[in-house]
Amino acid sequence: MRAQPSEYELVAPGKLSKVLELLAREPGVWLPIAGGTEVMVQYGAGRLGARKLVSLWGLPELRRIERTEQELIIGAGCTYSDLRKHPVVAQEFPLLARAASWTGSIANQNRGTLGGNIVNASPAADSLPALLVYEAELLLISARGPRRVPYGEFHTGYKQTRLAPDEIISGIALQPRFAGYHAYSRKVGTRNAQAIAKLCLAGLGRVSDNKIEDVRLAIGSMAVTPLRLRRTEEVLLGRAWSSALAGEARQALETEVAPIDDIRSSAVYRLHVAGNLLQEFLEGLFQ
Repeated sequence: MRAQPSEYELVAPGKLSKVLELLAREPGVWLPIAGGTEVMVQYGAGRLGARKLVSLWGLPELRRIERTEQELIIGAGCTYSDLRKHPVVAQEFPLLARAASWTGSIANQNRGTLGGNIVNASPAADSLPALLVYEAELLLISARGPRRVPYGEFHTGYKQTRLAPDEIISGIALQPRFAGYHAYSRKVGTRNAQAIAKLCLAGLGRVSDNKIEDVRLAIGSMAVTPLRLRRTEEVLLGRAWSSALAGEARQALETEVAPIDDIRSSAVYRLHVAGNLLQEFLEGLFQ
């Protein structure tokens, strides 16, 4: 059943302070929306449960990309097009820029936002494995004040997060400390564009004296949340390349993911391809 417009209320206060006041006054009643790409899908299918929506679109405080001495702050309202085109993001955080280029059509990239992608909390989201390997921090804000949460601790379950009912994400903080790392990302989908991922893998690694000195791996569409592959990283650290190492890492990966059969793929396929992507990452790391 399609949604009826008369059943919904949408307000656009135009100022961040006014949005926060509204959320504080009626926490959990108002659904903040940014680009609306995911919300409109739910609305069109008649599955949008929230009846009151408050727009974050166009708020300048959420649309900035700022470099400080310690970090890069990406406003939660920045679109995928903003990320794809920004020279600092492309140079220092290429996995994020690459993921932005995978997301939907150009129209989707012009409207969809990084903050919305995070809050929507889909385990198949393209940009979230990159944020995990970059160890991003989320800047949250409410009328009570700001707070920071490591992105790796933000998702608590399928479509569940640590965001309070009166909070929004105001920004994403990234520390530019990965110069010289091998950066890898692959998305596997039905098509090269405009397809939800069957799985995606992001990896960062650094080799010294022919041994893995540091490695970070994250995967999407393989668990109820985007997942950092901690056990696999432990197997790889301090090791030199060998076919045996690749096999051990593959086995470790299989112990920490929980893929499902769904409309896009099967669990068996996902496991097999994830292992192939992991081996591709390792081969590139040691080249």
